Amino acid sequence: MESIYNKEKKLETVLEKLTNLSRSSKSYAGNIDDLYLEKNQLQSEKNEIESKYKQLLLEYNNLKQKLKILEDKYSKKKQLQEQFSQDIDELGEETESLVEEIEKWQM
Repeated sequence: MESIYNKEKKLETVLEKLTNLSRSSKSYAGNIDDLYLEKNQLQSEKNEIESKYKQLLLEYNNLKQKLKILEDKYSKKKQLQEQFSQDIDELGEETESLVEEIEKWQM
C-alpha cells in the first residue's frame, strides 16, 4: 500500500515537472519570437543606417572635391596677386630709377 502511495507521489511530482517544463518551453518560444522580431528590426535599422552612411560618404566626397577646387582657385589667385605685387614693386623701382636719371639730365 505504501509503495502505491510513493508511486503516486512520484507520479504527481513528475507531472508537475512536465507541466512546468511545458510552460517554460512556451515561454522560450515566445522569447524566441521576440528575439526574431528584434533581430529583424535591428537589421532594418542597420540597413537604413548603412544607406545614410553611403549617402553621407558621397556628400563628403563631393564637398571634398569642391573644397579642392576652391583651394586650387585660391592658390592661383594668391600666385597672381604675388606676381602682381612683384610687378608693381619692379615698376616702382624702374620709375624711381627713371626719375633719378631725369633729375640727373636736368641738372
